[in-house]
Amino acid sequence: MAGNVAQLKELLSPQNLAAQIYTMWNDLYTQRKPWVEEQKELRNYLFATDTSKTSNRTLPWRNSTTLPKLTQIRDNLHANYMAALFPNEEWLKWEGHTLEDSVTAKREAIEFYMKNKTRLGGFRTTISQLLYDYIDYGNAFADVEWVSETKEDEFTGETIHGYVGPRVVRISPMDILINPAADCFKNSPKFTRKLLSLGEFAAIIEDFPNQKWSKVAFAAALEFRSSVTKGQYSSEDFDKAQGYSIDGFGNLYEYYQSPYVELLELEGDLYDPQTNTMYRNHVITIMDRTRVIRMEPMQSWLPKGTKAHVGWRLRPDNLYAMGPLHNLVGMQYRIDHLENIKADVFDLIAYPPLKIKGEVEEFDWAPGAEIHMDTEGDVEMLVPDTSAMLADTQIALLEQRMEDYAGAPKQAMGIRTPGEKTAFEVQTLENAAGRIFREKVENFEVELLEPILNAMLEVSRRNLDILDTIRIMDDELGVEIFSQVTKNDITANGKLRPVGARHFFAQQQLMQNLLGIYNSPVGAMIGAHTSTKQMSRLVEELFGLERYKLFSPNIALIEQGETQQIANTVQDKAVEKEAANLSVDSQGG
Repeated sequence: MAGNVAQLKELLSPQNLAAQIYTMWNDLYTQRKPWVEEQKELRNYLFATDTSKTSNRTLPWRNSTTLPKLTQIRDNLHANYMAALFPNEEWLKWEGHTLEDSVTAKREAIEFYMKNKTRLGGFRTTISQLLYDYIDYGNAFADVEWVSETKEDEFTGETIHGYVGPRVVRISPMDILINPAADCFKNSPKFTRKLLSLGEFAAIIEDFPNQKWSKVAFAAALEFRSSVTKGQYSSEDFDKAQGYSIDGFGNLYEYYQSPYVELLELEGDLYDPQTNTMYRNHVITIMDRTRVIRMEPMQSWLPKGTKAHVGWRLRPDNLYAMGPLHNLVGMQYRIDHLENIKADVFDLIAYPPLKIKGEVEEFDWAPGAEIHMDTEGDVEMLVPDTSAMLADTQIALLEQRMEDYAGAPKQAMGIRTPGEKTAFEVQTLENAAGRIFREKVENFEVELLEPILNAMLEVSRRNLDILDTIRIMDDELGVEIFSQVTKNDITANGKLRPVGARHFFAQQQLMQNLLGIYNSPVGAMIGAHTSTKQMSRLVEELFGLERYKLFSPNIALIEQGETQQIANTVQDKAVEKEAANLSVDSQGG
C-alpha cells in the first residue's frame, strides 16, 4: 500500500530510551551466549534417557546407555539442601535493632505472620525450584510480589478473598541479564525479559490493578496488532520497513501476528545521554523493543529493589557463578563412553564375528548348527580382548570422584566410609567431609533466602491495608488460635534471619562436643560444677523443644510428689473401702 511503509517505519522506530535499553540488553545477551550453550549441554545430560541426546552421540558405539550420575548427584544435593534449610518449624527468627523492636509481642507478631505467609504462599515450593537453579545453573534469581487473590461470587455478588500477602517469585536464569563486571548484584542493572500472551497480559491488569501502566500498554499493543491483523500492513511492508527480529518468531511480521507481547524491564540506574539525565533506582519497561511504557522510581523502600541473587562457585571479577555440576560434564561423558565400550565388547564376546576360510556353505550361527565345508575350509570365532570388561572399576572411581568434586555430604547421604568407628569418630568425619556442603547451603541461606524474606516483610508493610487473620498454634493448650495482624504489628526496625542451616550445623557441632566431653574422664571431673538447670535449658534450645514445655526447675521431683500423693490417696480409699466391706460382713454375721 502506498505510504504504509513510511508510516510503519515511524511506528516501528524505537524511541531513544527504548533503543538504548534494547542495545544494552542485546550486547549482554550476545556476550552471554557461550554460557547459555554450556547450560544446554548440562541440561541434555541431566535429562537424557540415552546418549543420542548428548555429545556422546558422535561415538561409533552400537550401545547408547547413559548412566545418570549427574542426575543422581543433583537430586542428592537438592534433598540435603532442603533438609538443612528447613530442619524444623523454627527456621525463622526476628532480630530487632532496638529494645522496643525486640519485645516478645512484636517478635511473635512478625514471626507468626511470616511463617503463616511462607506456609500458605507456596514459599518452600519456590525455594525448591530456586535450589534446582542453584545446582543446575550455579545461579539463582528471585523477586517478591504482593498478591491479593479475590473472586466474586456470580450468584451473590460477594467478594471471596483467597491468599493475600507477599509471594516469592522465581526468575529463570535464562530470562534475566546482569552486567557480569559489576562489583555486586545489587549495583548491577538488571534486565528481565518477559514473554506474555495477550491473555496473560489481561490477567496482570486484573490481578494487579495498582499497576496503571499495564492497562495503557495493553491498549497500545491491541491497537497496533489489530491494524496488522486487519490487513493494513503486509509482510512485504515489514520487510521494507525494517530488518528486525524477535527471538523465537522468525521475523517481526510473524511476531505481531502471534498472540504474544515481549516486555523488557530494566531495574537500576540508567544515564540517558540524549537528555543528559540520570535515572536512579528506576524501573523502565519497553514493549516490542520500540516504546517505553513505564518509567518510574522503584516502589520498594529497600535501596536497590527486591531482587536477589546467589551463586554456587563464585568467579573472580564475574557475577555469573559456576554450578557444582559444570566441571563434571566431561566425567559424565567419560562414564558413558566406558559403559558403552564395555557393552559393545560384551556383545562381541556373546555374539562374536566369524572368520571364514575357504569354501563354506551358508549356515545359521546357532547352538548345534552344522557347517559344511571343503577340506581347506575353516570357521573361526574372533574373540575380542576382554580387558575392556574391567571398565566397571574405572566407572566406580569416576563416580566417587564426581561425588567428592560436587561437595555432596557422604555420611548424610548414607555413604559409610570404611573401617570401624565410634559414634564420636563418625560425627567428626561427617562434619569434616561436609564442610563444602555446609558452606554452599549457608551461602544460599545468607545471600538469597535472607534478603528475600526481608523483602517479603517490606512488601507487606507497604501493601497491608486490612486486618489480616493468621493461624497460631497455642502449644500450651494444644489448639489453634486465629489472630488479627495489622500493618503496625509487623512494622519494626530489625531483620528476619533464616537460621535453619546454621542452626542445623551448629546443633551437630555442639552435640558432638558435649558427647565427647561427657564420655571422657573430663566429664566426671566437671560433673560437680555443672548446672543441671542450665543444661536442661541448653538441650531445650538446642533441639527446639520450647513449645513442648518439657523442662522446668525440679519439675521431675514435683511431679513425682504429685504422683506419690495421688497413689497415697488411691491407697487410702482402697483401705477405707476394704474396711467398710469388712464392717458390713461382720454386722451381717
